[in-house]
Amino acid sequence: MPRSRRPQPSRSPRRIIAAIAIVLMGLGGAIWGVTALLGRHDLLPSDQYCEATANDLTYRLAVDQTENAAMMAQIAERRDLPPRAVTIALATALQESKLRNIDYGDRDSLGLFQQRPSQGWGTEEQVMDPIYATKKFYSELVKVPDYENLPVTEAAQAVQRSAFPDAYAQHEDLARAFASALTGHSPAGLTCVLRDPEEGFADPNALIKTLRKQRGKDKTQAEVLPPADDDGPSVVLLTAADERGAWGLAAWAVAHASAAEVVRVEVAGQAWVRATESWGELPYETVGSKDHVVRIVLLS
Repeated sequence: MPRSRRPQPSRSPRRIIAAIAIVLMGLGGAIWGVTALLGRHDLLPSDQYCEATANDLTYRLAVDQTENAAMMAQIAERRDLPPRAVTIALATALQESKLRNIDYGDRDSLGLFQQRPSQGWGTEEQVMDPIYATKKFYSELVKVPDYENLPVTEAAQAVQRSAFPDAYAQHEDLARAFASALTGHSPAGLTCVLRDPEEGFADPNALIKTLRKQRGKDKTQAEVLPPADDDGPSVVLLTAADERGAWGLAAWAVAHASAAEVVRVEVAGQAWVRATESWGELPYETVGSKDHVVRIVLLS
């Protein structure tokens, strides 16, 4: 005689709710994990990135973030601001936009610093211009009494008036490392790991034009050397007032190596070589070995 099946107990609403809760907790953990990964400075893993080292610690940013950081450093040089100003600007932008020129934010906040047109920071078009936004930030920063000696989070908050005034502090170490490298206070402090440059035309004049927009024409001594032969590489020479300034320009060139198809940067007897992804001593003497000149070799 076939065995009769025992009736299955109906699931109570309490058990159903508990099961749903467990699933949601699992999804929540996964979502949190993705959010945490996206919240890192270098975002998702990439085969292109830049690093700055300070106090035996190395910090990483994506290439586009590094280009924005280099721009902030050159605008500070243009205004004769100290590296501390760059550190504050970088820490602020890292918190506000992850150092990216985003076209969205809380209410009408926009751009690198999430500046609000309704609060007098400029028009939407202006605050979305990274150079304008950075200049505007520095203009407000220098109004803060003794900002150079304030904790980074206090100086940033004095400018930003954020609802989260302590958030800037978490970015201070990374910001200081990149500020030091990009202003030339940490020679050979910036390196970038980049893909091989694509075949195409490297425009040395475009590189100079970008620098002049950031640093100012009056502070940019630059020239383009013609290729030694038809197939030779283009070379850009940048001249600084002193060795620190030369290292700052060299770091700027490394930061823009991906966009400008730079294959080598030479300064003070050393060279960053794209293929080796590092700095090393030059085995020969070039114009980039002396007189505070930076020699930038572009893809031929």
